[in-house]
Amino acid sequence: MAQIDPKIQSRLIRDLEPAVAIEIERHIRTTRDWYPHEYVPWSQGRTFAGPLNGDAWEAKDSKLTSVAQDSLILNLLTEDNLPSYHTEIAFATSRDGAWNTWINRWTAEEARHGIVLRDYLMATRGVDPIELEDLRMAHMQVGYQTPYPNDMLHTIAYVTFQELATRISHRNTGRISDDPICEGMLARVALDENLHMLFYRNLLAEAIKLEPNAAMCAIKDVLIHFQMPGAGMPGWGRKSVQIALAGIYDLKLHLEDVVMPVLRAWGIFELETLTGEGAVARDELAAYIKKSTSDVATFVDRRELHFERLIARGQEPLRLS
Repeated sequence: MAQIDPKIQSRLIRDLEPAVAIEIERHIRTTRDWYPHEYVPWSQGRTFAGPLNGDAWEAKDSKLTSVAQDSLILNLLTEDNLPSYHTEIAFATSRDGAWNTWINRWTAEEARHGIVLRDYLMATRGVDPIELEDLRMAHMQVGYQTPYPNDMLHTIAYVTFQELATRISHRNTGRISDDPICEGMLARVALDENLHMLFYRNLLAEAIKLEPNAAMCAIKDVLIHFQMPGAGMPGWGRKSVQIALAGIYDLKLHLEDVVMPVLRAWGIFELETLTGEGAVARDELAAYIKKSTSDVATFVDRRELHFERLIARGQEPLRLS
């Protein structure tokens, strides 16, 4: 991983502050406040077993597809680690001025996602509440530690791709849920994620103008080593495989709908200002994309073979059409 000169980082944090302020103004003009309680079907709820003597949760209570349950759990547990994300971004950027204003605004908006997801799942009995709470406790006690501590360029590059990836995961989870209420809720959450992605993408575009080589090194590092922030949480391996097989989020979507659109927006392969380490990093990124394209083809072929085997055994695979 490239070590970005701390002097460059400090200078960029200072010089990008006007761009942060501009992006905040654009974001406020564009976004619309919304209220989590309006997206939850409260009338479907009933008391759980426990001190209030309700009914214990049973698997038949959930109307969600099994893969939608897996995806909603992973998405919610990821949102639950918001305190860690706030801390990491604040340390990597600044806790003063426009930077601080944005980080606090972003955190407040992201908090809605965890609120609405949990309220929906509890009201509809969509997942086992005891399992969910045990997973939350385990996951949050581990917390999230960025591989790029105190590094603004790597952090902003990472969240650009991560926000877009999360948007796609939310939208596709809603589509496969077989519940129009869930789909509408997740479409609203996904809209937030898209606006957050635009903020970070536009900010890094300004960083590329000021320090193209350093920015290019950060982008290359982030993409070659990219993992979603929930990677490593309890149950991640099995659930993420099922999510990929269903087409909610997979290698193909990551490359075609996340990586390449952002790189095109930045004009990475048309930049004429790269030299030295920056030019080398772009070459390494091009090689990574070429290999990823081959990996995607292999993954798609293997998934189709897997589906054919399931169908031959009389099983209908859960997947997006």
